[in-house]
Amino acid sequence: MNAKRYFPLALVALLSSTLMSCELITGIFKAGVWTGIIAIVVVLALVIWLVSRIFGGRD
Repeated sequence: MNAKRYFPLALVALLSSTLMSCELITGIFKAGVWTGIIAIVVVLALVIWLVSRIFGGRD
């Protein structure tokens, strides 16, 4: 068993798996942020619509 021969391969495998997992976590958080932003916009639009229906001018 020659450790010097397998060390670069092991290092590349370790770094590539670490970087791929970071990209996965980044993608999950980006999706979460966009989902949160969309949910806030929808809730605010619903609240504004309800307030305008309740306190708005009646025909």
